[in-house]
Amino acid sequence: MQGISPRWLLRQLPWVEATAGTYRVNRRLSHTTGAGRAAFYRTGSEVRVVPASLAELSLLRGFDDPEVLGALAGRLAQREYAPGEALAEAGQPTEEVFLLAEGKAVKEGRGAYGDVTSLGVLADGDYAGQQVLAESPQDWPFTVRAVTRITALVLRRADLAQLLSTSDALRAHVEQLRRGTVPRQNRKGEADIALASGHSGEPELPTSFVDYELEPREYELGVAQTVLRVHSRVADLYNQPMNQTEQQLRLTVEALRERQESDLLNNPDFGLLHNAELGQRIQTRSGPPTPDDLDELLCRRKSTKFFLAHPRAIAAFGRECTSRGITPQSVEVEGKPVLGWRGTPLLPCDKIPITEGNATSILAMRVGEERQGVIGLRQSGIPDEIEPSLNARFMEIDEKAMLKYLVSSYYSVAVLVPDALGILENVELGR
Repeated sequence: MQGISPRWLLRQLPWVEATAGTYRVNRRLSHTTGAGRAAFYRTGSEVRVVPASLAELSLLRGFDDPEVLGALAGRLAQREYAPGEALAEAGQPTEEVFLLAEGKAVKEGRGAYGDVTSLGVLADGDYAGQQVLAESPQDWPFTVRAVTRITALVLRRADLAQLLSTSDALRAHVEQLRRGTVPRQNRKGEADIALASGHSGEPELPTSFVDYELEPREYELGVAQTVLRVHSRVADLYNQPMNQTEQQLRLTVEALRERQESDLLNNPDFGLLHNAELGQRIQTRSGPPTPDDLDELLCRRKSTKFFLAHPRAIAAFGRECTSRGITPQSVEVEGKPVLGWRGTPLLPCDKIPITEGNATSILAMRVGEERQGVIGLRQSGIPDEIEPSLNARFMEIDEKAMLKYLVSSYYSVAVLVPDALGILENVELGR
């Protein structure tokens, strides 16, 4: 057996029984109105916009038809862009609206001498391409280029035209936009009336919109399986000091646990790297992981239990501390000293991926059901169980006298509230 790791994540997560193989998490769906930005929610690797928050965008401000906003949100398609990739090119026809759910992009144009200059930055919740609402949209006046990895929701002009043909209210709103006659709205939803003093009403202050999720998230247990084959000639050598089948089974379980920890991080449906809320994802200040970066990650949640990072990321953090003349303290976990920061241990995990650009992520989490944190899910008491939520079932003896056992492990992980999990992204590891 090779590659047995400490598996800190499996050891530090509190495990909760998921009866019937599912665990429901009820959350409130909320966003801040008056902030001028759309709000998003994430389910695994799927990102969706809160339909009501679309009215925060200037091109839909004052439009409050929930059915039409819901239909518009349903037509937004998710796309991923790598750093340096262009979302739109200057001079190309405007056929799409881009709504940035995650990441940062820059608008590039040509200066007086033909050089490329920055015309502004687009970040979480910003959008570009509103000219698709015009009867004859102009070409893109600038290039939109990704600075970091971007998750965008895209609305095609053809889909918008189809929705306009079915919604009289939206069509009337767009016509007002084209004529420039859409009134500004105050926070009571009434058009501002200019007073004799020149005052045009009270300033619009951000308020909160809260609703319940119509379809609460139900986490279903994932499964990792393998088939153990042991020849009957060596399967039950009871006169030997150790049973060969038991030893083969032990090594198989070790391999399944390694795969389980990897799934808890990387599975696109329930993995932690895909289920952190967009507001809990931050970028490094300069590339390498600095004490300032970990401070920002730490202060975004209370009762952080531990950081989880690739060993190379921990080494990179140590180099940054050394360059600043800072000595990270040692923290004791399960009787063993590990590197820590402000009393919070930095636990190594080689299952966190490293990109081709030599970058990775650092996670920080609060754990426990009673603290509304991150919890592991399992189902104990299954047939032929040898460990909690792991069983080995005899299948058959084949024509080659090989005993076959199906070894299965059932598990999942849930984030109970958004601030329980935070991720520092695009952590550069150096050369």
